[in-house]
Amino acid sequence: MRYKLDETRKTGRRTRTSHAQVVDELGKAIVAGTYPVGSILPGDTELAQRFKVSRTVLRETMKTLAAKGMVVAKARVGTRVTEKNLWNMFDSEIIAWHFDNGVTEEFLLQLYDIRLAFEPFAAGLVAERANAEEIEMLRGLALEMAAAGHTADSLALADLRFHLAIAEASHNPFMRTLGSLIEAALVGMFRISTPPTENGFANIADTHMRIVDAIVSGDNAAARRAMEDVILDGRVHVHEAFVARGSDAVTGPISAAISPL
Repeated sequence: MRYKLDETRKTGRRTRTSHAQVVDELGKAIVAGTYPVGSILPGDTELAQRFKVSRTVLRETMKTLAAKGMVVAKARVGTRVTEKNLWNMFDSEIIAWHFDNGVTEEFLLQLYDIRLAFEPFAAGLVAERANAEEIEMLRGLALEMAAAGHTADSLALADLRFHLAIAEASHNPFMRTLGSLIEAALVGMFRISTPPTENGFANIADTHMRIVDAIVSGDNAAARRAMEDVILDGRVHVHEAFVARGSDAVTGPISAAISPL
């Protein structure tokens, strides 16, 4: 699982392979509806000419998109775009392509629904399983949110690191696969909102420290409630921001949402 915000800050943009570039272009086009559900993608000859790649690269590209549930190959028919309910919406690239196309309030609120289903439980597990080193790390990450001079960008990264650390400290490998969903939800919230001092994010360190305090106490139920409060608060910010924007969609790649420090 790739956490694009954090990786982009650390390493900068990496040069993509021809395979990755074609996957990205076709994936974006499918999400945008350029190739709508049920349509047949152009044949190998046309795509090879368009992208200046070999048929081998195209075959690997189609395998990648098929693994994401977005296309299916049919003999003597071609490669068809599948129904959206077959797409792997936990896939970090599919989420990123939705941001490229412009995500709606409904899309972001659905991300918060999934977070509510998993993250409070993860926080409860951390209260039961975290060791002293993990607890101190979480405390430090919460305190980092209270540092002076945060921008919406830097605060989003601090928030992301805290929630990814919760997933790790739950000692449940399945929780770690939620990283891209958490990232997308946080990016969406911070990108459409005004600076922290104006939109109620100023108490973000306090609300996250309540999670840490409950974990220190080993209180599963309190940790779950504190995490739920944080996610619900973010969900409210998303709704309020869309109302203020007149329901405009959020656009732009996730990986570019947070600029380097």
